[in-house]
Amino acid sequence: MGLPRIAIDAMGGDEGVRVMIEGAALARRRYDQFKFLLVGDEKRIEAALDNHPNLRGSSEILHTDGVISGEDKPSQALRRAKSTSMGLAIAAVKAGDAGAAVSAGNTGALMAISKLTLRTMPGIDRPALAALLPTLGDNDLVMLDLGANTECDARNLVQFAIMGAAYSRVVTDRAEPRVRLLNIGTEEIKGTDILRDAAATLKAAAGDLSMSFDGFTEADKMARGEVDVVVTDGFSGNIALKAVEGTARFVADLLRRSFASSLRSKIGFLISRPATELLKHHLDPNNHNGAVFLGLNGIVVKSHGGANAAGVANAVAVTARLLEENVTERITADLARVGEASLRKRGSQEERA
Repeated sequence: MGLPRIAIDAMGGDEGVRVMIEGAALARRRYDQFKFLLVGDEKRIEAALDNHPNLRGSSEILHTDGVISGEDKPSQALRRAKSTSMGLAIAAVKAGDAGAAVSAGNTGALMAISKLTLRTMPGIDRPALAALLPTLGDNDLVMLDLGANTECDARNLVQFAIMGAAYSRVVTDRAEPRVRLLNIGTEEIKGTDILRDAAATLKAAAGDLSMSFDGFTEADKMARGEVDVVVTDGFSGNIALKAVEGTARFVADLLRRSFASSLRSKIGFLISRPATELLKHHLDPNNHNGAVFLGLNGIVVKSHGGANAAGVANAVAVTARLLEENVTERITADLARVGEASLRKRGSQEERA
């Protein structure tokens, strides 16, 4: 039995069909065992496929004229889901016609439709949005939640940690990802009761899971490469993500302005160009594109709306790896282990009492 195909919302994103089709074609060169369901305006998709015969032969088109815009509210998107490219791509996952969906469309709409259509996995209260951030280490950092849930309790954070660790094992190949909770300090007494309760649960269960957990981390330490998964609520996570992205743009703009300030600076730029190109590659969001809604009965990946073809290809590649590695099954197994560990801990406490 072959791998499940990937549904592509061809109409989402700032440039729509052209970039989404080109990105899928680029990804297929690396993952040529996958087939695709391209959802959107058939004439426009057919025209885009003329430039990508490698994708045409492995794809089926599902036609619809309906598109969810960036201005649509989640409630509006839900009412129109069954007639839009985004809604039909996700419906294909529910029906088993695809194993995963990729969209560069409206994030709020994508979350609402995905959650209503696919529902959450058994043992997961809420799905979380996870993305990869660059670090100074050998691997990218998995961070979640990045905006799906503004308020979370300790149980939610524990579930996010389990899902994030499973995702990290796929993208980093690290057997036991280093998981930390985002906090205002690393000491055990720091933070809210919710954070301390979540830390206590994860410490008790870490031995039964394929992860290393040692408490808290601070935002300024995330990029050092010493942590593989950072867990937080969606409110704090979204703020941290925007701060990281803003700092990256600030550094890039500052360097560009500095190198253009004088003839000496321009000569310095030419000398240091290999280093600046490496920095540009590291900070380019297209090279880390592909946020994942973890915790659903199916895989949904969000590509940045402004991603270029290489960025879309990266999002599709993330999707392919998640399917290859059966990340949903991994999360289910880890949740079961946490439940068993909690029962053992409760039994020991009752015996001592």
